[in-house]
Amino acid sequence: MNTSNGHYIKKWVAVLGFSLLAGLVGGLGAVVFRVLIAWTHKLFFEGLLPLVSYGVDGVNLGYILLPTIGALLVAVLVVKFPDIRGNGIPEVIEAVIFKGGNISSRFAVAKIVATAITIGSGGSVGREGPIGFIGAALTSILTRWFNLSKEMKKLLVTCGLAAGIAGTFNTPLAGAMFALEVVYMGAFSVNLVPIFISAVTGNAVTLAILKQAFEVEIPGGLGHTLFELPFFFILGLLLGILAAFYAKFIYRVFDAFEGLKINPLLKPAIGGLGVGFLGMLFPNYGIFGIGYEGMRLAFYGKMTIVLLLTLGVVKMLATALTVGSGNSGGVFAPSLYIGTMFGAAFGFLIKLLFPFLAPNPAVYALAGMAAFFSGMTQAPITQILMVTELTRSYALLPAVMTSATMGFLTARFFLRGESIYTLKLLRKGYRVRTGRPVVLETISVGEIMSRNPVYVTKDMTLFDVEHLIGETGHDCFPVVDENLNVIGIIGIKDILKRPSSVKRLKVERFLNRPYAVTYQTETAEDAFEKIMAYDQNLLPVVKSPENRKLVGVITKRDIYKAYYRGLEGMYID
Repeated sequence: MNTSNGHYIKKWVAVLGFSLLAGLVGGLGAVVFRVLIAWTHKLFFEGLLPLVSYGVDGVNLGYILLPTIGALLVAVLVVKFPDIRGNGIPEVIEAVIFKGGNISSRFAVAKIVATAITIGSGGSVGREGPIGFIGAALTSILTRWFNLSKEMKKLLVTCGLAAGIAGTFNTPLAGAMFALEVVYMGAFSVNLVPIFISAVTGNAVTLAILKQAFEVEIPGGLGHTLFELPFFFILGLLLGILAAFYAKFIYRVFDAFEGLKINPLLKPAIGGLGVGFLGMLFPNYGIFGIGYEGMRLAFYGKMTIVLLLTLGVVKMLATALTVGSGNSGGVFAPSLYIGTMFGAAFGFLIKLLFPFLAPNPAVYALAGMAAFFSGMTQAPITQILMVTELTRSYALLPAVMTSATMGFLTARFFLRGESIYTLKLLRKGYRVRTGRPVVLETISVGEIMSRNPVYVTKDMTLFDVEHLIGETGHDCFPVVDENLNVIGIIGIKDILKRPSSVKRLKVERFLNRPYAVTYQTETAEDAFEKIMAYDQNLLPVVKSPENRKLVGVITKRDIYKAYYRGLEGMYID
């Protein structure tokens, strides 16, 4: 066996071994978290609710207090760890692309506790995104214990995410694809194997301990006719528009709460109070918590069109209040719930208008679930695979593919390539685009830039620049003022064929052409597009759009090296 073969085998033994370990950690984390939620739910709904119950005309006013009290407890953690608000998937994307696969241990613990309290007390959020985050966070801690490389950390954190999602739904293939779609923005053959191993392992751990993953029973024997496909097309179109609106609406609610001039501890409580009121009106339909009981009723046709539409709207409001006010929890399950309600209502409408087609509203509920989720997350393949795995049938594949694809494309148009996850990152200054399996999208500028750049001051002459080119071998430099703020670029093209008399002039007289800069929070793909658009060999890296202080440079060579490194092993060479 030659040396290269031995190195290759050792590398993949390590990758596959750690991916198996990531699956075990992710699966166990999912189990512990679900048990924690169950305990918290029992504490609030079986322990606390009887103490605060007060009936008026058949309505228990005590329900209002449960998510309010839970939110007050969560607010204490939010003040110390503001980023625990929301679902956790954006933090996984941020960790993989911009933080070398590192997720803070203290942040992870705070996130787990806050989400368990939010869901257990009745907050209208899901556990799936947080479970995926837990798998990723625990795996990140594991990689630090073993002092693994940055490349391995990134891959294994993604494996942990896949393990958590797979274990939640008993859908290993969809769990793996979710991780690939939302983190890597597509499937790369080299990272399919370890992620699949982690997903299968995480799913097996969950089933072995809990005996059940997804609690919603779906009717068997579902199918549809060829003539119904246009209706699934329309359903996907409508729910794609709704998904785009709702993704933006959640952040508008967040901004509204951020603008309130009150004690930060009270903001989550106000949201909890609103959720409590809405849940009080529909206590048995899944407005509180994850919502699976409501989905079960919709799949079995136990609700009217009016009730389905009402529940869809109420769940949207309850989830927006929970997440927007600063509570912790995911939008995965609420997205499934909302899509299910509107899809089932659409199915009943088709049944009324076209009874001769004998449409089954349960099929439209599943198609609506796929369409709305695909629009929100920009992960259509995940939903197509998930429905197939949940129903254990390919009979619904044409309907689900049609609605999921249309939901994805329609929402993508209105969201301009963003998703519910990347919108949060964009607000933090990180620009990550969805829907394209581009290697450079998974690499940040901050990761590959040169941090000790050679630069030119505005008072230097062209002769000075010419000497600098000879000394360093570089053909382009950022130009800075006395405070190291970038004011332009200059290179060999600005000096060639100029007479000696001109070369004695100061550099600042030649800074008259447009130029581009980049930021550490942009991706290598963003940097490459700017370099090509402005025909530059180099991009100055500055602190932010508001602060143009030079912190580094990135060149075409840096980007090419990162690209080929990614192709050779997606960071595991």
